[in-house]
Amino acid sequence: MKNTILLILICAFLNGFASKTKKLEITIENNVEGAPITLGIPFPKGELYSIDNVRLLNSNGNEILCQTTEVSTWEPADDCIKWIWVFFFSEAESDYMLEYGADIFPIRPKERIISTNNMRPRGGIKVNTGPLSFSMNKLGNGFLDKVYLDSNQNGKFEDNELIASSPKDNRGTFLDILDDSGIDISKAVINEVFREKGSVPMHKIFRVEGTYVYGRADNNLSPFTIRLHTYVGKSYVKVLHTMTYTGIPDKHKRQKGEHANIATQNKEILSEDTADDPGWTQPNDQIAACGLQLKYHLDEETEVSMPMFEGNWEAPSFTEKMEKLDANKKISLLQKGPKRNNGESTRSLFMGQFKKSSYANEASTDKHTFRATVSQGKDVMTESQRAKGWINVSDGTKGISIGIKNFLKEYPKGIEVDPSSKILKGNIWPLENGPMNFARKDTELDGQMLGNFAQGITKTTEFLYYFHTNQTDGAINQKMDYVINNPVARVSPEWYTASKVYGNMAPYSDNHLEFENSLQYKYEWWAFNQRKQPWYGMFDYGDGKTYFFKNKWVQWTNNEPTVDFMLWTNFMRTGKAEFYHIAEAMSKHTMDVDNVHWPKKRYYLGEINDAIDFWDFEDEPESTPYLGIGRRHANEHWHALLSAHVWIQGWIASYYISGDHRALEVAKMSGDSYLKRIWGEHDLRGRRLYLSVLNLVELYDATKLDKYK
Repeated sequence: MKNTILLILICAFLNGFASKTKKLEITIENNVEGAPITLGIPFPKGELYSIDNVRLLNSNGNEILCQTTEVSTWEPADDCIKWIWVFFFSEAESDYMLEYGADIFPIRPKERIISTNNMRPRGGIKVNTGPLSFSMNKLGNGFLDKVYLDSNQNGKFEDNELIASSPKDNRGTFLDILDDSGIDISKAVINEVFREKGSVPMHKIFRVEGTYVYGRADNNLSPFTIRLHTYVGKSYVKVLHTMTYTGIPDKHKRQKGEHANIATQNKEILSEDTADDPGWTQPNDQIAACGLQLKYHLDEETEVSMPMFEGNWEAPSFTEKMEKLDANKKISLLQKGPKRNNGESTRSLFMGQFKKSSYANEASTDKHTFRATVSQGKDVMTESQRAKGWINVSDGTKGISIGIKNFLKEYPKGIEVDPSSKILKGNIWPLENGPMNFARKDTELDGQMLGNFAQGITKTTEFLYYFHTNQTDGAINQKMDYVINNPVARVSPEWYTASKVYGNMAPYSDNHLEFENSLQYKYEWWAFNQRKQPWYGMFDYGDGKTYFFKNKWVQWTNNEPTVDFMLWTNFMRTGKAEFYHIAEAMSKHTMDVDNVHWPKKRYYLGEINDAIDFWDFEDEPESTPYLGIGRRHANEHWHALLSAHVWIQGWIASYYISGDHRALEVAKMSGDSYLKRIWGEHDLRGRRLYLSVLNLVELYDATKLDKYK
């Protein structure tokens, strides 16, 4: 009897130390049933030690499949987990519960994505999601080389189930350059394929590194990156394409030396007094066209459908009208917007030197002109101000849909279906729009410089490709909204702030409304003007202007100081999806456009057996010393550079919260620039010292790489 009582007491004592299951509420804003969700969640120090002890419940309390990735830890203070990514497919309801604790063991997926990644020169990737199989080869044509859809659902991919392939001549992806000699057609070469962090059996991400090569020697090679997000049991692929502009933007006389404010020496310094050189305003290498394309394998009789919005482009809600056309001629969907014109410089406005005649002409022009057209052959079939941004081509039994995110906000954009060549093309920069010109508008100082640093700009564009067995327009529209109107998953503001991953931060509260309102007014002001002005365009969207002077906005902010991080913290404090989207757009813009990405020497991998590969690598040109430094606020994004003008906190927050791999990639590139100390002791003085410490501490915390200590 005594032994029994003793055993009961021991069990009760031990039970007091048993792990308690903890719960964390998750909400999806703008939920779309079936959407793939990646959610970054922070944990306080000492709260979670293993991702194996996490599971997800739906609103009915039933466990659903999810997979987690450890993103960062609290090391060196503690070896517990700081951030995780949770991946799952949303259900009809928007509320979920995350459970974690030592006694929690999640269910494991029975199905998984099967993939092979051959790094050899003749290798590539092969991916099988269940209903979809595709390959992308180093010796292929630059995009998805062969795509099979298991139409009869027998678990096999047969020859007659080939639904798409890449076009010949290395034209799966393209970045064509226009100069005085005409258009130089690019060819895409795949160099490497990697599997990204966060690749789990339900969701695998592949990073494809490639190069555009040109027929004329005066056009530089141009690197590109394609990230492919694949999903188990799904026949759609999310594609993120990053292009790099490596051209010579204008025809000014190029001299040896450097500008004084970014000089790495003092022997050869360029003069800012070259305003009499007309070449500054004359375009040289322009972007003629850029995009992705596939050859579709459908029956001869095909139909094309696409939604168009009725009414004004800036209306808070839209009525969708579905346009349908028989594909007997080339069909083009083209979204255009106001012509880029950043007006007079801040200096001119303050000094009263702007030309009133040009100002009057600019003011009289309708800057809100947006036009979306659907053309068949040479005929315009329908027109509105705004297209939703997707097209479907189907033969009645199977079809392919392509959607592009921010179709209007990152204008110009386009999608084409050409029945003569059976090409489905997604245009990042449509040829029909006319070329992108990077030359200066004038020769006035901008950002205290007379320069043009457009070379090395990048831009990332997000697509969704859906291969299907003749789905309804409604079903396709739902899939397209996974990207075009993507849901935003979050935990509560109280959880974000209590985690202390960003130190002491309070959630939104009504306790001190005089302070809270003044803070929220600032963010709402930004959101309002971004929509109203609008601050839209392929190389502008995400950013905003700094000064309102003489009834006009001037000078792009270029993220100074760390605007995107402010927006990310406000999303965490309020839980409002609006600020998630604004923060994400600013992070993507500033990491792409407001940074120097090229010339950049590749990393040596040594994956081939021939030793000469290393010596060839050694002979390749070195990177620009300015790789990874930020662009200074100016009337044009690429007119001025300056030390201590890059803030990576928002990029790393984007990496944690949204799972944006490119954000950490660019942050590391900027962090590496600090390690080079290209400005000598000047690097360790003034604002350069605080920014280098601020950025490197954040980068070390994200990577735990000793070189950033």
